[in-house]
Amino acid sequence: MSSGFAGRPVFFKREDTHELGAFKWRGAVPVVEAYGADGASTVVTASTGNHGAATAWAAERAGLTAVVFAPESASATKLERLDTLGAEIRLVGADLDEAKERGKAWADEEGLPFFEDGAEPAQYAGYGTIAHEILEDLGRPPAVVVVPVGNGALVGGIGLVLHERGTACIGAVAAAAPVMASSWQAGRPVETDECDTIADGLAVRVAIPHAVTVLDEVVDEMILVSEREIATALGRLAELGLRVEAAAAAALAAFAQLQETGEGPIVLVMTGRNIDDELYERAVSDPGSFPA
Repeated sequence: MSSGFAGRPVFFKREDTHELGAFKWRGAVPVVEAYGADGASTVVTASTGNHGAATAWAAERAGLTAVVFAPESASATKLERLDTLGAEIRLVGADLDEAKERGKAWADEEGLPFFEDGAEPAQYAGYGTIAHEILEDLGRPPAVVVVPVGNGALVGGIGLVLHERGTACIGAVAAAAPVMASSWQAGRPVETDECDTIADGLAVRVAIPHAVTVLDEVVDEMILVSEREIATALGRLAELGLRVEAAAAAALAAFAQLQETGEGPIVLVMTGRNIDDELYERAVSDPGSFPA
């Protein structure tokens, strides 16, 4: 889908149209299949929703059981999807990283594989298929691709394909959850206690070392966006008939801050559509109620 803002042609890479409503299946399938090939019957993971749903979806197709540790604050919409997909859900911890710690410990105790989102190289190759589709659809490399950044695997996978073709890879980061931007800037994982954003897909508090290494190679810029900017972007996308989640809207919010770019198409990656009704309606109707 294409549109234009501020006189520039912009293309949306629609990852929200998959049956799961998000891009995560692309990375989950190869990882879960590998676990199954190694003899596992159960896979454990931690997620705020989309990654867990993708893991459960991939596990069902591979004949495995999925156990998903999710924070107590997880989106009701995404938890419902997890349940529908047959995942065993464990609600623990205040945020994703606390849920991840508990999930890892339990998996170790049970002797089960733990699928850490963003730490598996096969995920990056899976997300690279998005870049190949962008190239196929456009017929040439875009000048810029703007990608929402949670744990960094998505922009890493896309960047590994597009950066070497001359595309500027820009990460869109929630200012209220800045760990990956701070880590990219420092060139190493850094610590932060900040992780309070409406974009649950971007709500990461602890950086994954492998992701930081990849981002150092392929990301040209990280743009921080406020909660109000994300909410405003949700409203602008709604005007175009697109109902997406806050993480996806972060790409449009970051686009508004882009400096001059080279000639060629600009692509914004719409990561998913899974968002609670109450949050969506508030963002569209009253974006000013969110922190600037």
